[in-house]
Amino acid sequence: MVETPDTKAKPDNPHPEDAGVSTHDLKAWFVREVLPLEASLMQFLRQSWRHGEEIADLRQDIYVRVYESASKRLPDDVKPFLFAIARNLIIDRLRHNRIVPIERVADLETIDVASDEPGPDRSAIARDELRRLRLALDELPPRCREAVILKRVEKLTRPEIALRMGISESTVKRHLEDAAHLLADMLYGERPEAGSRK
Repeated sequence: MVETPDTKAKPDNPHPEDAGVSTHDLKAWFVREVLPLEASLMQFLRQSWRHGEEIADLRQDIYVRVYESASKRLPDDVKPFLFAIARNLIIDRLRHNRIVPIERVADLETIDVASDEPGPDRSAIARDELRRLRLALDELPPRCREAVILKRVEKLTRPEIALRMGISESTVKRHLEDAAHLLADMLYGERPEAGSRK
C-alpha cells in the first residue's frame, strides 16, 4: 500500500522532544510532582544558604529554572532533578556574590581604629603583610583559594564547604592542606620550583 497524506501513520508521541511540553501538561506536572517536594527543598535551602531572608526568592528562582528546563522535556526522576537545580543555583549565586573581605581590610586607613593604634611603622608592616597575603591567595589554584576563603573568611565547616563546592569532604581537606603548604612556601619559605611540591 502506498502512503498518502491521509493514510500516513500518526506518531505515538504527541509531544516530540523538539516540540517541548505543552503548557497544560507542564503546569499539571509541576503541581503534581514539584510542589509536594517544597518542604524538603526549603529544609535544604535553610541548611545550605546562610541568608535566611533570601530563601523565598531563592526558592522562586529554583522553580523558574525547573519550569523552564522541564518545558523542553519532563525529567524522569523529579527529586534529583529539583535538587540538582537548587544546588547549581546556590553555587552560581555564591560565585556571583563572592566577596573577599580581605580586599577591604587591605586598606587599613579606612578602618576606624581606637587611640591605641600601632605606630606608623607597624601599620606599614601590617599593610605589607596583608598585601603579600592577598597576592599569595591570588596565586593559589582556584579550587584551593575557594576552599581557604570559605574556611577562613566565611568560617564554614568542611561539610558546608563540600556542599557549596560540590565536592567530597576529603577533597576539601586536600585543598585546604595544599593551600596551607603553598601559602607557607610563598609567605615564609623559598618559592617551590615549577612542578615540584613538598
